[in-house]
Amino acid sequence: MRPSLVIFAALIAAPVFATLPPAPEAAKDQAKDAAAKSAWSDKVAAYKLCLSMDRTADAYRRARKEAGEAPPQPMQTPSCVDPGPFAAPVAPKPLEASGAHSPSDTAATPPGSNTPAAQAQGSSKTQ
Repeated sequence: MRPSLVIFAALIAAPVFATLPPAPEAAKDQAKDAAAKSAWSDKVAAYKLCLSMDRTADAYRRARKEAGEAPPQPMQTPSCVDPGPFAAPVAPKPLEASGAHSPSDTAATPPGSNTPAAQAQGSSKTQ
């Protein structure tokens, strides 16, 4: 009875060790876009938080001034930076499509010369 129990356990555990196929390119691109959108959303949230902190500090200083007390000097902090509208990242061109593998003037001026290879190497051909 023990061998059948071992076989049964092996059959049950086999799917656990199976590997999934690699994700298709479309899914990878979609994940990159989602990550970029998430990073942009974080920047927008930080910008809005910065603006609200500035408004709160201004209101506090104004309230102290109206109460007749001297408001504290504002601290020097970096200004709030607007991240702008979301722009999806542009994928770079593959090396083959970018034209980086060969200069454009090669076809107009071939790199060879009219000297035969035997003469260029210094050997002579005897007949």
